[in-house]
Amino acid sequence: MSANKEEVLDMILDERKKLILKAIIDSYIDTAEPVGSRTIARRHEIGLSSATIRNEMADMEEMGLLEQPHTSAGRIPSVKGYRLYVDQLMPKRRLTVSEIEHIRSALKSKMINELGRLINNVSAVVSDITKYTSIAITPQMNKSILRRSEILPVYYDRPLVIIATDAGIVRNSLVTVAGGISSSTVEMISNFLNNMFAGKTLESINLESIKDEITLELGIDKNVIEPILEGVDGCIKQIFSSEVYLEGATNIFNFPEFNDILKAKQFLDVLNTKDLLYALMKRSIENNGGIKVRIGTENEFDEIKDCSVVTATYSVNNEIIGSIGVIGPTRMEYSKVIASLNYVSKMINKEISRLFGVGSDNTGNNDNDDEPDY
Repeated sequence: MSANKEEVLDMILDERKKLILKAIIDSYIDTAEPVGSRTIARRHEIGLSSATIRNEMADMEEMGLLEQPHTSAGRIPSVKGYRLYVDQLMPKRRLTVSEIEHIRSALKSKMINELGRLINNVSAVVSDITKYTSIAITPQMNKSILRRSEILPVYYDRPLVIIATDAGIVRNSLVTVAGGISSSTVEMISNFLNNMFAGKTLESINLESIKDEITLELGIDKNVIEPILEGVDGCIKQIFSSEVYLEGATNIFNFPEFNDILKAKQFLDVLNTKDLLYALMKRSIENNGGIKVRIGTENEFDEIKDCSVVTATYSVNNEIIGSIGVIGPTRMEYSKVIASLNYVSKMINKEISRLFGVGSDNTGNNDNDDEPDY
């Protein structure tokens, strides 16, 4: 937990200050303009004079909850102010019927028969609904079960190696066999591999250990066997590696915070650094899952100290296997983002259970039953 979050949790505000702080942050999220006492008195029915609000705002500035840009007499929230808002003051938002239908229709496509495609679709929907940039990572599927392996004689000397898992993941590799390979030999090797490994987890498959056995049993030269086994191994390694999906990168240009070309470029550079994005999303998996909100300087990576990141995890058989999130300005519509990710994560769990053929962790029928863990 960050120092800012610990300080905010220990902070006790009277109801009047909470009312004013909420009004300021709601107004700033909506308009992107520093908020003055007259604006609060005029637009929000809180029954306080402008002078009283101004005094309370000054107190909260001293407490570190508000900041005053040097070009304006109004105030804006600090990281600490946003943290208190998210933890205590933020209204709980429900997704609209159209938003729910948008998510469901994207996930119910008959074309979705692979985990990567599912996560990619979800990432696009989250970006579309929230209007921020979405990030998602697929899990390392080393515990996936090999459903079948197949070798097809596409060319005389270039068979196509295909493997498919219980999660619907399919990978292929076109390999070269010097001197060529007959269709009957291809079929024998394919049958041998299926008999040996079908139904086993990918991490338990040891191709090196069967090289001599397959050579002796089938009477096939090692020079023929080795490139095919290397192709199978390459397909398995593809499945082992996680993918990072990114949607809505250009959405940042819709926010005045990124009108500065240099700041926008720095943000886009972050989005192009896949290792950083992977590490960022991996943190949410390592921290016991749930909804996580990291605001500004609470983020451990210097490159995103001016951004907020909200993440959710998805799972199968109650084991967390991946995460999806949103990155944007600290002036983020947190309630909408949290509601979207909370619902989407449940729907992903349900669809993953369908792909894997296991019991569902979550039905996804109610978007607001669970309290997010910020």
